[in-house]
Amino acid sequence: MAVSVAIWFAGAWYLRGADLRAFDKATDDKTKARRQRFSSGPSLNDEHRAVVASLGGVAATVRNTPRRQHLGLLRSYMDSFSAERRFDAQFIPVDAGGVPAEWVLAPGANGARRTLYIHGGAWIMGSPLSHRAITSKFSEITGGAVLAIDYRLMPEHSRMAGIEDCRVAYRWMLEHGPAEVAPANAVFVAGDSAGGNLTLSLVAWVRDQRLRAPDAAVALSPATDGTLGSPSLRSNIPTDAMLGPLFGPLARVPRSALLWLAWLRHRIRPNHPLVSPIFGDLSGLPPLLIHASEAEMLLDDTLRYANKASAAGSPVTVQTWAHMVHVWHIFDPDLTEARQAFAEIAEFLAQAISPGTTPAGHSCRAADNDAKPSATLPP
Repeated sequence: MAVSVAIWFAGAWYLRGADLRAFDKATDDKTKARRQRFSSGPSLNDEHRAVVASLGGVAATVRNTPRRQHLGLLRSYMDSFSAERRFDAQFIPVDAGGVPAEWVLAPGANGARRTLYIHGGAWIMGSPLSHRAITSKFSEITGGAVLAIDYRLMPEHSRMAGIEDCRVAYRWMLEHGPAEVAPANAVFVAGDSAGGNLTLSLVAWVRDQRLRAPDAAVALSPATDGTLGSPSLRSNIPTDAMLGPLFGPLARVPRSALLWLAWLRHRIRPNHPLVSPIFGDLSGLPPLLIHASEAEMLLDDTLRYANKASAAGSPVTVQTWAHMVHVWHIFDPDLTEARQAFAEIAEFLAQAISPGTTPAGHSCRAADNDAKPSATLPP
C-alpha cells in the first residue's frame, strides 16, 4: 500500500512540472510584462448584470439534465450565441488543407491580410458558428480575412488532433486567401480560452519550424497551464460567472488525481508545452497581446505566462478588466468593455505591422468608462 501511494505521488509530482510561483510577480522592471488595467467602476453595472443573467440558465440546465446529454447540450448552447444575430460579414465555407473552416469577410476585407482564429470551448465544444461575433469583429478591425477553423474536438478525437489541425491550417493560410492562391502580406493568429491555449502553442511551433511568423498574436482569456497550478483557479471560483458554475466543482477533486486522469486520457503529460505553453521556451515569440478578466479563474494563467515570456525577451502586453466574465468579447457590441477591448486589439495589431500608427493622444486609462472609437489597420 505504501509503495502504491509513493508511486502515485511521485507520478503526480512528475506530471506537475516546475514550480511557477516565481512568475506570479515580476521583480525585474526590465523584464516585467507590460500590464494595463481597466475598470468601469467599483461594482457591477447594468450591462454586466445582463451578461451574467444570460449565463445563469446553462448551469441550471446542465444540473437538471442526464450526464450523457451534457456535451450535446453545451455544444448547442455555444452555437446559439450567434443563432439570432445578423452580421454584415460574409461567411464562406472552405477546406483549409483538410481542416474544415470558414472565411469571415467584413465589407471591403483585404484577402492578403489574414488572421487565423482558433475558437474556445474547453477543447470539447465551440465552432466557427459559435464565435462569429468575435471573428466578424476581427475581420472588421484588421480590414482583412479571418480563417475560423473547425478543429477536431475531444472526446471524439485526441487532444493532439486539434493541435495538428491548427498547424495545418496555419501553413495553408500563409499561401491561400479567400479568392486566390497567393502569399499573405500580413498574418495574425488569435484565439480565446482553449483557443488561446492553442494559439500560444502554435506560435511557439511556428518559431521552431522557422515558418513565416505571424506579425502578432492575440490570446483572449487563455488557458496556459494544464497542471491546474494557477492560484486563481480556486480563488476566483466565486467571481467567475461562466467557468465557476461549470468547472468549480473540480476544485474538490485532489489535484494529483486530476493530473493522472489528464495523462491517462490524453497520453500527454499535463506539463508538456504542447498542452501547457507556459512550460515551453517562450523566447523569440511574435508580439503578444493577452486579455483576461480580473474576476475569472484563468487570470493567473495569463499573468504567469506573460511574466515568463517577458523574462525570456518576448514582447508581451497584458490588459485586464475588472468584473468581466470569461471571454467577454463575445458580447460585443452590447457590452462596453467588449467594444473597448476590440479597440485595444485594433490598435495593437496596427502597431504590429505599421509602428507609429496609434492615434495621437491615445493612452490606456485605468478607469476608462467608455469604449474608445474602434480603430482599424492602415491599408
